[in-house]
Amino acid sequence: MTLLIHPTAVIHPGADLHDSVEIGAYVVIGDQVQVGPHTKVGHHAVIEGWTEIGADNHLFPGVIIGTEPQDYKYQGTGGGVKIGDRNQIREYVTIHRATGYQERTYVGSDNLLMANVHIGHNCYLGDQIVMANAVALSGHVHVESQANISGVLGVHQFVHIGQLAMIGGMSRIIRDVPPCMLVAGNPARVRALNQVGLRRYGIQTLQEGDLIASLKQAFRLLYRSELNLKDALAEIEPLSPHPLLRHLCQFLQDAQIQGRRGLTPGHRTLTMS
Repeated sequence: MTLLIHPTAVIHPGADLHDSVEIGAYVVIGDQVQVGPHTKVGHHAVIEGWTEIGADNHLFPGVIIGTEPQDYKYQGTGGGVKIGDRNQIREYVTIHRATGYQERTYVGSDNLLMANVHIGHNCYLGDQIVMANAVALSGHVHVESQANISGVLGVHQFVHIGQLAMIGGMSRIIRDVPPCMLVAGNPARVRALNQVGLRRYGIQTLQEGDLIASLKQAFRLLYRSELNLKDALAEIEPLSPHPLLRHLCQFLQDAQIQGRRGLTPGHRTLTMS
Protein backbone atom coordinates (compact mmCIF):
# COMPACT_ATOMS: atom_id res chain seq x y z
CA MET A 1 0.00 0.00 0.00
CA THR A 2 1.28 3.50 -0.84
CA LEU A 3 1.73 5.85 2.11
CA LEU A 4 -0.66 8.82 1.93
CA ILE A 5 1.90 11.48 2.85
CA HIS A 6 1.55 15.05 1.66
CA PRO A 7 4.67 16.19 -0.21
CA THR A 8 5.23 19.09 2.21
CA ALA A 9 5.43 16.81 5.27
CA VAL A 10 8.87 16.32 6.86
CA ILE A 11 9.38 12.73 8.05
CA HIS A 12 12.58 11.64 9.78
CA PRO A 13 14.01 8.45 8.23
CA GLY A 14 14.06 6.90 11.71
CA ALA A 15 10.26 7.17 12.05
CA ASP A 16 8.20 3.98 11.68
CA LEU A 17 4.88 4.61 9.94
CA HIS A 18 2.40 1.91 9.03
CA ASP A 19 1.59 1.67 5.34
CA SER A 20 -2.01 2.81 5.92
CA VAL A 21 -1.36 6.09 7.77
CA GLU A 22 -2.42 9.45 6.32
CA ILE A 23 -0.12 12.44 6.87
CA GLY A 24 -1.34 15.96 6.07
CA ALA A 25 0.45 19.05 4.80
CA TYR A 26 3.40 20.53 6.70
CA VAL A 27 3.40 17.78 9.32
CA VAL A 28 6.73 17.20 11.09
CA ILE A 29 7.49 13.71 12.45
CA GLY A 30 10.75 13.09 14.28
CA ASP A 31 13.08 10.19 14.92
CA GLN A 32 11.86 7.21 16.98
CA VAL A 33 8.17 7.95 16.28
CA GLN A 34 5.86 4.97 15.64
CA VAL A 35 2.40 5.46 14.10
CA GLY A 36 0.00 2.52 13.80
CA PRO A 37 -2.51 1.42 11.15
CA HIS A 38 -5.16 3.78 9.73
CA THR A 39 -4.13 6.71 11.91
CA LYS A 40 -4.70 10.14 10.35
CA VAL A 41 -2.42 13.08 11.16
CA GLY A 42 -3.83 16.51 10.24
CA HIS A 43 -1.89 19.34 8.70
CA HIS A 44 0.73 21.25 10.70
CA ALA A 45 0.89 18.59 13.43
CA VAL A 46 4.22 17.88 15.14
CA ILE A 47 5.16 14.47 16.60
CA GLU A 48 8.58 14.19 18.21
CA GLY A 49 10.72 11.29 19.32
CA TRP A 50 10.00 8.32 21.59
CA THR A 51 6.29 8.59 20.76
CA GLU A 52 4.22 5.48 20.02
CA ILE A 53 0.73 5.97 18.54
CA GLY A 54 -1.62 3.04 17.99
CA ALA A 55 -4.29 2.29 15.38
CA ASP A 56 -7.26 4.26 14.06
CA ASN A 57 -6.42 7.51 15.82
CA HIS A 58 -7.34 10.88 14.34
CA LEU A 59 -4.94 13.72 15.13
CA PHE A 60 -6.43 17.02 13.99
CA PRO A 61 -4.53 20.07 12.70
CA GLY A 62 -1.92 21.65 14.95
CA VAL A 63 -1.60 18.78 17.43
CA ILE A 64 1.80 18.62 19.14
CA ILE A 65 2.89 15.35 20.75
CA GLY A 66 6.15 14.28 22.34
CA THR A 67 7.88 17.61 22.90
CA GLU A 68 10.06 18.12 25.96
CA PRO A 69 8.30 18.34 29.33
CA GLN A 70 7.89 21.64 31.13
CA ASP A 71 9.83 20.37 34.11
CA TYR A 72 13.03 21.72 35.66
CA LYS A 73 14.05 18.14 36.51
CA TYR A 74 14.20 17.17 32.85
CA GLN A 75 17.77 16.51 31.76
CA GLY A 76 17.23 15.38 28.18
CA THR A 77 16.74 11.72 29.12
CA GLY A 78 14.61 9.43 27.00
CA GLY A 79 11.10 9.71 28.39
CA GLY A 80 8.32 9.29 25.85
CA VAL A 81 4.60 9.18 25.03
CA LYS A 82 2.40 6.15 24.39
CA ILE A 83 -1.09 6.52 22.90
CA GLY A 84 -3.57 3.69 22.37
CA ASP A 85 -6.22 3.23 19.67
CA ARG A 86 -9.25 5.08 18.29
CA ASN A 87 -8.58 8.39 20.01
CA GLN A 88 -9.90 11.71 18.70
CA ILE A 89 -7.24 14.33 19.46
CA ARG A 90 -8.58 17.68 18.37
CA GLU A 91 -6.96 20.90 17.23
CA TYR A 92 -3.90 22.21 19.09
CA VAL A 93 -3.85 19.55 21.78
CA THR A 94 -0.39 19.25 23.39
CA ILE A 95 0.91 16.05 25.00
CA HIS A 96 4.37 16.27 26.57
CA ARG A 97 6.72 13.35 27.00
CA ALA A 98 7.65 12.00 30.41
CA THR A 99 10.54 13.39 32.40
CA GLY A 100 12.54 10.30 33.39
CA TYR A 101 14.40 7.70 31.38
CA GLN A 102 12.04 5.05 29.95
CA GLU A 103 9.02 6.67 31.61
CA ARG A 104 5.92 7.38 29.54
CA THR A 105 3.09 9.87 29.40
CA TYR A 106 0.23 7.49 28.65
CA VAL A 107 -3.12 8.00 26.89
CA GLY A 108 -5.34 4.93 26.56
CA SER A 109 -7.98 4.20 23.90
CA ASP A 110 -11.32 5.63 22.74
CA ASN A 111 -10.72 9.04 24.31
CA LEU A 112 -11.94 12.42 23.06
CA LEU A 113 -9.54 15.29 23.80
CA MET A 114 -11.13 18.50 22.54
CA ALA A 115 -9.31 21.56 21.22
CA ASN A 116 -6.49 23.12 23.25
CA VAL A 117 -6.30 20.38 25.87
CA HIS A 118 -2.86 20.08 27.50
CA ILE A 119 -1.57 16.76 28.90
CA GLY A 120 1.50 17.37 31.05
CA HIS A 121 4.48 15.08 31.53
CA ASN A 122 3.98 11.69 33.19
CA CYS A 123 0.20 11.89 33.08
CA TYR A 124 -1.78 8.66 32.82
CA LEU A 125 -5.18 8.60 31.08
CA GLY A 126 -7.38 5.52 30.91
CA ASP A 127 -10.05 4.79 28.27
CA GLN A 128 -13.29 6.46 27.12
CA ILE A 129 -12.42 9.78 28.73
CA VAL A 130 -13.91 13.05 27.48
CA MET A 131 -12.00 16.30 28.06
CA ALA A 132 -13.63 19.46 26.79
CA ASN A 133 -11.84 22.50 25.40
CA ALA A 134 -8.92 24.09 27.25
CA VAL A 135 -8.50 21.52 30.02
CA ALA A 136 -4.93 21.63 31.36
CA LEU A 137 -3.45 18.69 33.26
CA SER A 138 -0.26 19.35 35.20
CA GLY A 139 2.42 16.68 35.50
CA HIS A 140 1.71 13.25 37.00
CA VAL A 141 -2.10 13.58 36.90
CA HIS A 142 -3.95 10.24 36.76
CA VAL A 143 -7.38 10.16 35.09
CA GLU A 144 -9.29 6.89 35.32
CA SER A 145 -11.48 5.50 32.55
CA GLN A 146 -14.84 7.04 31.63
CA ALA A 147 -14.22 10.32 33.45
CA ASN A 148 -15.78 13.43 31.92
CA ILE A 149 -13.98 16.75 32.39
CA SER A 150 -15.70 19.95 31.26
CA GLY A 151 -13.88 22.87 29.70
CA VAL A 152 -11.59 25.69 30.80
CA LEU A 153 -10.16 24.23 33.98
CA GLY A 154 -6.82 23.31 35.49
CA VAL A 155 -5.82 20.18 37.39
CA HIS A 156 -2.98 20.33 39.94
CA GLN A 157 -0.02 17.99 39.61
CA PHE A 158 -0.34 14.50 41.14
CA VAL A 159 -4.14 14.71 41.36
CA HIS A 160 -6.12 11.49 40.73
CA ILE A 161 -9.53 11.68 39.05
CA GLY A 162 -11.67 8.62 39.57
CA GLN A 163 -13.60 6.40 37.18
CA LEU A 164 -16.92 7.83 35.95
CA ALA A 165 -16.32 11.14 37.71
CA MET A 166 -17.77 14.31 36.19
CA ILE A 167 -16.09 17.71 36.67
CA GLY A 168 -17.94 20.93 35.86
CA GLY A 169 -16.39 23.65 33.71
CA MET A 170 -14.12 26.41 35.01
CA SER A 171 -13.33 24.51 38.20
CA ARG A 172 -9.92 24.44 39.92
CA ILE A 173 -9.02 20.85 40.82
CA ILE A 174 -6.34 20.64 43.49
CA ARG A 175 -7.40 17.42 45.26
CA ASP A 176 -8.43 13.92 44.23
CA VAL A 177 -11.90 13.50 42.70
CA PRO A 178 -13.60 10.27 43.85
CA PRO A 179 -15.11 7.84 41.32
CA CYS A 180 -18.76 8.32 40.31
CA MET A 181 -18.99 11.80 41.81
CA LEU A 182 -19.96 15.12 40.24
CA VAL A 183 -17.57 17.92 41.20
CA ALA A 184 -17.99 21.60 40.35
CA GLY A 185 -17.18 25.11 41.53
CA ASN A 186 -14.20 27.16 42.57
CA PRO A 187 -13.20 26.06 45.11
CA ALA A 188 -14.30 22.66 43.82
CA ARG A 189 -16.78 20.66 45.86
CA VAL A 190 -18.43 17.24 45.46
CA ARG A 191 -22.03 18.16 44.58
CA ALA A 192 -23.83 14.90 43.76
CA LEU A 193 -23.58 11.38 42.43
CA ASN A 194 -22.85 11.34 38.67
CA GLN A 195 -26.06 9.50 37.80
CA VAL A 196 -26.09 10.67 34.16
CA GLY A 197 -22.57 9.35 33.62
CA LEU A 198 -23.42 6.03 35.27
CA ARG A 199 -26.41 5.52 32.97
CA ARG A 200 -24.44 6.64 29.92
CA TYR A 201 -22.02 3.78 30.47
CA GLY A 202 -24.73 1.19 30.89
CA ILE A 203 -25.32 1.12 34.65
CA GLN A 204 -29.11 1.32 34.33
CA THR A 205 -30.39 -2.23 33.85
CA LEU A 206 -32.57 -3.89 36.45
CA GLN A 207 -29.76 -6.08 37.75
CA GLU A 208 -27.70 -2.92 38.34
CA GLY A 209 -30.49 -1.13 40.18
CA ASP A 210 -29.12 -2.10 43.58
CA LEU A 211 -25.76 -0.60 42.60
CA ILE A 212 -27.29 2.81 41.87
CA ALA A 213 -29.10 2.70 45.20
CA SER A 214 -25.89 1.69 46.97
CA LEU A 215 -23.91 4.49 45.34
CA LYS A 216 -26.59 7.02 46.34
CA GLN A 217 -26.37 5.78 49.90
CA ALA A 218 -22.57 5.96 49.76
CA PHE A 219 -22.81 9.60 48.65
CA ARG A 220 -25.15 10.42 51.52
CA LEU A 221 -22.88 8.76 54.07
CA LEU A 222 -19.77 10.51 52.73
CA TYR A 223 -21.10 13.99 52.08
CA ARG A 224 -24.43 14.44 53.86
CA SER A 225 -23.82 12.75 57.20
CA GLU A 226 -21.60 13.76 60.09
CA LEU A 227 -19.55 10.57 59.90
CA ASN A 228 -15.80 10.75 59.43
CA LEU A 229 -14.30 8.85 56.49
CA LYS A 230 -13.35 5.76 58.49
CA ASP A 231 -16.85 5.34 59.91
CA ALA A 232 -18.53 6.16 56.59
CA LEU A 233 -16.45 3.49 54.81
CA ALA A 234 -17.41 0.96 57.47
CA GLU A 235 -21.08 1.51 56.54
CA ILE A 236 -20.49 1.70 52.78
CA GLU A 237 -18.48 -1.51 52.37
CA PRO A 238 -21.41 -3.90 53.18
CA LEU A 239 -23.80 -2.13 50.79
CA SER A 240 -22.84 -4.03 47.62
CA PRO A 241 -20.16 -6.46 46.40
CA HIS A 242 -20.08 -4.72 42.99
CA PRO A 243 -16.51 -3.94 41.80
CA LEU A 244 -17.37 -0.27 41.22
CA LEU A 245 -18.37 0.26 44.84
CA ARG A 246 -15.29 -1.69 45.97
CA HIS A 247 -13.19 0.61 43.78
CA LEU A 248 -14.78 3.72 45.30
CA CYS A 249 -13.89 2.52 48.80
CA GLN A 250 -10.31 1.70 47.83
CA PHE A 251 -9.89 5.06 46.08
CA LEU A 252 -11.05 6.93 49.19
CA GLN A 253 -8.61 5.01 51.36
CA ASP A 254 -5.70 5.48 48.95
CA ALA A 255 -6.30 9.22 48.75
CA GLN A 256 -5.19 9.50 52.39
CA ILE A 257 -1.72 8.01 51.92
CA GLN A 258 1.41 10.12 51.93
CA GLY A 259 2.18 11.73 48.61
CA ARG A 260 -1.45 11.99 47.48
CA ARG A 261 -3.32 15.29 47.32
CA GLY A 262 -6.20 14.38 49.64
CA LEU A 263 -9.89 14.38 48.72
CA THR A 264 -12.07 17.07 47.20
CA PRO A 265 -14.53 17.94 49.98
CA GLY A 266 -18.30 18.13 49.86
CA HIS A 267 -20.03 20.39 52.36
CA ARG A 268 -17.35 19.28 54.81
CA THR A 269 -13.82 17.89 54.68
CA LEU A 270 -13.52 14.09 55.00
CA THR A 271 -11.03 12.94 57.62
CA MET A 272 -10.07 9.46 58.76
CA SER A 273 -10.39 10.27 62.46
